[in-house]
Amino acid sequence: MFVQEEKIFAGKVLRLHVCTVEGAEWLEEVSEDTTVEKLKERCLKHCVPGSLEDPKTVTHHKLIHATSEKVLTDTKTVLEENIQDRDVLLLIKKRAPPPLPKMADVSAEEKFQTELRKILVSLIEVAQKLLALNPDAVELFKKANAMLDEDEEDRVDEIALRQLTEMGFPESRAVKALRLNHMSVTQAMEWLIEHADDPTVDAPLPGQTPSEAPAEAGASSAEVTAGPSSEAGGEEAKDELTEIFKKIRRKREFRPDPRAVIALMEMGFDEKEVVDALRVNNNQQNAACEWLLGDRKPSPEDLDKGIDTNSPLFQAILENPVVQLGLTNPKTLLAFEDMLENPLNSTQWMNDPETGPVMLQISRIFQTLNRT
Repeated sequence: MFVQEEKIFAGKVLRLHVCTVEGAEWLEEVSEDTTVEKLKERCLKHCVPGSLEDPKTVTHHKLIHATSEKVLTDTKTVLEENIQDRDVLLLIKKRAPPPLPKMADVSAEEKFQTELRKILVSLIEVAQKLLALNPDAVELFKKANAMLDEDEEDRVDEIALRQLTEMGFPESRAVKALRLNHMSVTQAMEWLIEHADDPTVDAPLPGQTPSEAPAEAGASSAEVTAGPSSEAGGEEAKDELTEIFKKIRRKREFRPDPRAVIALMEMGFDEKEVVDALRVNNNQQNAACEWLLGDRKPSPEDLDKGIDTNSPLFQAILENPVVQLGLTNPKTLLAFEDMLENPLNSTQWMNDPETGPVMLQISRIFQTLNRT
């Protein structure tokens, strides 16, 4: 009787628990001499029907050993990767590199971002002046400050956080990963695995100092408790508003991507230069690198320059009724400050029922005048 050689020397069979970020789970039986690539192919049949028709699908996924948080190598066998019976594996899709934009699109987008920043700088000045005229300005900003603190506390997606903690990641570390990766569970998990052995993995994000936050919050609360009662009180209220504006700006200060900071500093650049580059280029590492190697324009100082207040564009924005009404709302000022220092948060404010209509009108006016 003929017996296949591979069956005679086949390793022992292991039962592995495989799960995906989407929540699919199943048991996979494989022999020890099965390669990770073959195991991955078998796993993909469970969650991506017809996936093997496209050979790229296999390479676009990876298997991770849940306990060791190690990415398994396709060419190695189950035995070589020291996988044991009943081990848990995670099947996740690799992050696809963004498509290269056309040069025309790049220049149009750059122009829009540059002009939008200038518009925001000038609108912040107008909003501060309008809000300072409001007799209830101090009380309004006392509430706005509290709203800002609450927004910082509630920024983490609880469902996403639970998914990560159920995988065994520490809660504080999972919170940091989610904030760094814009609440994407997949990207946060990849970050956690990549930085598992990083000695600074638990360091607070730039701009986040929990020990100082309560003191600052308490100080701002104490400063705005008393309202103006006379002309002298009016001057005090102005001073209080100035201090509140400064505090809001500090809370919304630019936070450089720690991964990009480390990567660029390893190239030999000074930390301050790196932070400036990331601020100018909205935390885009490749663009920041080009800025550091190039003529370094625009400069960080240019970011604080507003638009010509006599220009047709700015006048059209100020004459818009929706914008006029929005400028009297403290939340609009908070939105402008946030987008100015953290452009990636613009989507959050565009979807906000109070600030979204204002941003939509600004965008429409800009696009209309830009075409003409």
